[in-house]
Amino acid sequence: MRCGKMAASPPPAAGAPGTWGGVRRRCQRLLYWVPVLFISSILCWSYYAYVTQLCLLTMTNIGEKVVCLVAYHIFFMLFVWSYWKTIFTLPMNPSKEFHLSYSDKESLEREPRGESQQEVLRRAAKDLPIYTRTMSGAIRYCDRCHLVKPDRCHHCSVCDKCILKMDHHCPWVNNCVGFSNYKFFLLFLAYSLLYCLFIAATDLQYFIKFWTNGLPDTQAKFHIMFLFFAAAMFSVSLSSLFGYHCWLVSKNKSTLEVFRAPIFRHRTDKNGFSLGFSKNLRQVFGDEKKYWLLPVFSSLGDGCSFPTCLVNQDPEQASTPGGLNSTSKSENHLFPAKPLRDSQSHLLTDAPSWPETAAKADKGKVGMSNPALTMENET
Repeated sequence: MRCGKMAASPPPAAGAPGTWGGVRRRCQRLLYWVPVLFISSILCWSYYAYVTQLCLLTMTNIGEKVVCLVAYHIFFMLFVWSYWKTIFTLPMNPSKEFHLSYSDKESLEREPRGESQQEVLRRAAKDLPIYTRTMSGAIRYCDRCHLVKPDRCHHCSVCDKCILKMDHHCPWVNNCVGFSNYKFFLLFLAYSLLYCLFIAATDLQYFIKFWTNGLPDTQAKFHIMFLFFAAAMFSVSLSSLFGYHCWLVSKNKSTLEVFRAPIFRHRTDKNGFSLGFSKNLRQVFGDEKKYWLLPVFSSLGDGCSFPTCLVNQDPEQASTPGGLNSTSKSENHLFPAKPLRDSQSHLLTDAPSWPETAAKADKGKVGMSNPALTMENET
């Protein structure tokens, strides 16, 4: 009888199920949900304390009970809805046009680091609507996701992926806050602040009565007094955080862009993406005001390209034809070489729409050139 050789099975991969690395990652994922469970438990307790202990057992006026219960459930529903959407809306990743092709990946691996690799990246990015660069002026590239980073896109170390218009990774929602759920995050802050302020305002008189022994010492005393303290404490922290993000929206900035201003081809400009208060607001909340206060997605654009307020990125270039100065107010927005998506073009309704053919013909003009294309032509 012939005895065949048994092929040795390869060792399990580091992240395969059953290995220590896989177990550790699963434990980390469970730990990431602890802050969410904490917020959810506080929310459930506050519902019981307010509805049962305060409204049903402590309030004696029927009219006051009805008004408080109706208003409370409206705030509670909006709070939970926006919180749910912030947690479970998947962050958007760059589209396939920003990923390197197989041949470009091979070329990038073969080339030594430096200018030769940048040449490969410039070829890959020449038709992409990107304006930002690294501090050294190089094409922004993610070596973990193998893609050219769109403007305002960053790699999240927790999610281990590139996130479009990443603002930050929030442990309280166990999710990245970016283009796909930034509106939901803002509404979550707004409705949680209103929720806490409403509880504190309607609970105040009963808190004072219990504090001064104006009401009998019952089980509701602990719930009502602690409910006021918790609502007041969260109101202070939420008001500062919500105010900060309102300022970010008004300036069209992300938290990451505050700490490191976006770097364009020729200079750093902390307000490079700001289009004015009205357009900045519409970029996050959309054109239809009926959806502004609801946690449904209505943001403009696709998250991969953004209009900028830069007019003259190259100070050595001449003014525009026809004697118009490059800083003219009539050309206060920079258009990519490829036109913006239809939904994004609404941001620029007071400026003329540039068809793709005109953009190609005039790509050397000030305020209409793609920095990726310009860099390619100069090298």
